[in-house]
This record gives sequence, structure tokens and C-alpha cells, in this order.
Amino acid sequence: MDKTITNRLKKDRLKRGERAAKYSTLTNLALSIIKGVFGVLSGSVALIADSIHSFSDIFASLAVYIGLKLSQRKPDEKFPYGYYKAETMSSLIIAVIILFSGLEIASESVQGIINPQPLKLPIIAILVAVLSVAVSLLLARYKQRVGNEIESPALIGDAKHSLIDVFSSVLVFFGIISSYMGYLSLQGVVGLLVALLIIWMGLKIGKNAVLVLLDASIDAETVQRIKDIALGVDGVEGIHEVRVRSSGPYMFAELHLETKKNLSVEKAHGISDEVEKQIRGEVGKLETLLVQVEPVKKDVIRFALPVETSDGLQSIPSNHFGKVPYFLIWDVHQGEIENYQIKDNPAQDLEKKRGIKTAEFLVNEKIDVILGDELGEGPRYVLSENVVHFASPDGDTVKEIMENTRNMVL
Repeated sequence: MDKTITNRLKKDRLKRGERAAKYSTLTNLALSIIKGVFGVLSGSVALIADSIHSFSDIFASLAVYIGLKLSQRKPDEKFPYGYYKAETMSSLIIAVIILFSGLEIASESVQGIINPQPLKLPIIAILVAVLSVAVSLLLARYKQRVGNEIESPALIGDAKHSLIDVFSSVLVFFGIISSYMGYLSLQGVVGLLVALLIIWMGLKIGKNAVLVLLDASIDAETVQRIKDIALGVDGVEGIHEVRVRSSGPYMFAELHLETKKNLSVEKAHGISDEVEKQIRGEVGKLETLLVQVEPVKKDVIRFALPVETSDGLQSIPSNHFGKVPYFLIWDVHQGEIENYQIKDNPAQDLEKKRGIKTAEFLVNEKIDVILGDELGEGPRYVLSENVVHFASPDGDTVKEIMENTRNMVL
């Protein structure tokens, strides 16, 4: 994807998050004023506590708005990786605000249990509580949807906070109903339950924000996804290290690939580019991806020897390549010969490109070393492109040749 288009999409995502945070701030401001005014007029400690909670949401949404606004600033000399962690910082601020509001609500609720007061305007208090439930639910769903679409941890965290508002408003509603029915102390109990929920959510959001700020790898699913995509690219023999760190709504990743030894620079670069292309196509929130290519350290070396007959270890070695009827294939692992077998050469009866087709067959068999004396230019090119080595056999019989491959090192 063109870099200009990618940057434009990235900016649009942050703009959408910024807009959602702005709407959330204005809505919470209106809601907190309504609950505060009618909480005081009705004498409902639960409604006043919920008003304080909603008022804290204003600062939380404002922190998200500021974080998303700062995230749109371009990288500079002082912040070469961008300002994306400003959003994570806002998540941490949200957590602190949530914790303080939870403690404040707990304090007010304890007072409501010790010294309960009857409601003055119970019907109005009930209607305000119902309004709070409906608005909080709609707001939570809206922020959750936008947060998931733009993959914004701060907005998702704020949405979870709004979801807690829904449950707290429901509890407040039942507390007011109970108080209206004569159970005055239940409002304080409800307020205390709300406070505990808020404190728990604050601790959870704060923990995730701190982990991100410390560059902890907290997205195991994405790490595994990157590994699976890379291993599916032709030429990748293995992966020995994947590092992923989050920064606001984006991720920075580093990947170490293992390939065959003696790859040309062009071939290694091609594998690296293909891995990066496929990973970026699947993982949209990657800001940067550093792919390093390193030769794999092979524990098992697979050999192939052209033979005239299919008689196992009694087979007769051949000097031909393309028109040889069989290949004896075996593995050497830590100096020990393992898993030898004889396979038909599928290209032996072809009239054209027999050598090239034979080379392709051996590449598909994952051969590391071919032992022979005859090799044309076409097959040699195919084998070199796939880093298959070609060497003269050391010995006169199959047993001698195999025995002399025990200590061969690539």
C-alpha cells in the first residue's frame, strides 16, 4: 500500500477516535450535571455518587481526547517513534481518575449507610436514574465500536468505563427504588458496590497502561500470528525471535528469520520483503516492522546420490544427473546416518528440460547436498537459487560415500 494512503488512513483513524472522545466528554458533562442537580434536590446519596462518577468520566474522556490529539503529531527529532504513547499515558490518567472517583464514592456511600436520608423527589430521581442507564449504555457501545475499529486502547478502556457506568446506574436505580419503598440504607450499600466496581476497573486499566509504557509484550495472539505468517513464506526455515511492543493504537515489531546458508543478498532481500508484505497485509496496526535475516544452523543435513539401481545400500552410484533412474536420499544428524531411502527420478523419461525438472524434484525433497560429477547450467542455476550444494562423491561404493558424509559441515 502507498505510504501516503497509509498515513492518510492512520490519520483518519485517530480523527475518528478524537471525535468519539469529544462526543463522550460533552455527553458526560450533560449527564453529570443532570444527576448532580437532581441528586441534591432529591437528597439521593446514590445519585450524587453517580454524578461524581460521571463527572470523573469527563476528565477521563478529556484525557483520551488529548492523547488522541497528541498521537496525530508527526515524529520528530525528539520523538522519532511518534507521539502514540501519549494515548497510553491518557489511559493511565484514566485509571488514576477512576480509582480516585471510586474512593470518593465509597466514602459518600459509607456516610449514606451510617446516616441515611429519605428521598424528597423520588419519582424524578428514578427517571434520572433510568436516563443515566440508557445514555451510558449507548455511549459505551459507541466508544467500544469506534475503539475496536481504530484499535485504540484508550478509547476501548474508556468504553469499558462507560460500561461500568451502565451497571452502576442500574444499581443506583434499584437503590433509589428501595429507598422509595422505605429501605433507606440500601442507597449507601448500592453506592459502595458501585465504588468497588469502579476501583476494580481502574486497577485493570492502569495495569495494562503501565505494561505498555514499560514495553511489555501483552499481545500474545498477534505475536503468534506474525510467526505463523512468516513461517508460511517460501524460503523461511525458522524464526528464533519476535519482539512486539505497543504504542497507543499501533505496534512496533522486530522479527528474526532463519534461512538457508549462503543465500545471495538479492534472494535474502526478496524473502524479507515478502515476509514484511504478508505480515503488513494481515496485521493492520503495525507502525514499523524490522525483519532481519540470519542463516539457519542446520542439525540435519540431507544428501542425495544418483544411482543406477534400486538395491538399497548395494545400489550402483551413477555419474549422470537428469537421466539417472533413481536417487538415494539420506539424512546425517550429529554424525549419524538416518532415514535412507531410494526414490524414482520423475524426470528421467522427459525429452526436454530433464535436468531442470530433476533439480526441481530434489529441491522439493529439501535436499541440502547433491553428490555427483555431472551438472548442466540449467540445473545448477535452479539448485543455486535454492541454496542446494553440489559436491563430488568421496568413495566408490554407496556405503563408502555415505560413510564419508558423516562429518560434512555446511
